[in-house]
Amino acid sequence: MQEINKLVDIVPDYSDIINLDRPISYHKKMSIDARASQFAPFAALTGYSDEIKETERITDKKIDLSEDKMISINKKLEWIQNNIKNKPLVEIEYYIKDKKKEGGKYIKYKGNVKKIDEIYKKVIFEDKKVILINNIKEIDLI
Repeated sequence: MQEINKLVDIVPDYSDIINLDRPISYHKKMSIDARASQFAPFAALTGYSDEIKETERITDKKIDLSEDKMISINKKLEWIQNNIKNKPLVEIEYYIKDKKKEGGKYIKYKGNVKKIDEIYKKVIFEDKKVILINNIKEIDLI
C-alpha cells in the first residue's frame, strides 16, 4: 500500500487546468503540405544512394577480337584511307573505358572520317571526334 501512495504523490494533479478553454494562437495556421514536409525523409548519409547505384551499374569487358575480325577491320580502314578525300561516312562500334570502375561499354558512333592517324592509331572525324583504332570492334561503311 505504501508503494501506491508513493505513485500517487509522483503523478501531478491537473485539477487546476483540466477545465480551462483551449488556448488561442495568434499565429497563422500551418498548411497541411507545410506540416507534412516536417516529417519528410532526409538523406542521413549524403551520397550513399549514389554509391549504391554506382555499384549496381554493370560494365562490359573489352572483347579480344579474332584474327579474322582484325583483318576485316584493317581492310575497311585501308578502304577509308584510300577514299579519305571523299570523307567517307562510317559507323564505328568501339570500346570506351569506364572512368569510375573496372570495365567499360561499347558504343556506336556515326560520322564522316577526316583522317586516319597511322602513327597514333586514331580515326579522326570531321566533328573532331577521335576513336582509337585498338578499341574498334566493328566498322560499317555507309
